Amino acid sequence: GVHCGNYITSHGLALNCCTDLTWFKHIVPCGLEGKGVTSLSRELGRHIAVDHVLEPFLDAFQEVFNCTLVFAEGPG
Repeated sequence: GVHCGNYITSHGLALNCCTDLTWFKHIVPCGLEGKGVTSLSRELGRHIAVDHVLEPFLDAFQEVFNCTLVFAEGPG
């Protein structure tokens, strides 16, 4: 969904590769009534692992948004 606060808006992004989509029956994705979600595996009719699409996805993201992604280690 979209979050607004302190004059800043933000939106989440999900890269559903081989996700169990049954959990999405319990929510309204992005607040859009009557809309659903899918996955790359469902759309392509074969198993798609995150490891296979993460690098091309991040490369495309940088190109489309004309930015450089910076990776940081998480806590712990």
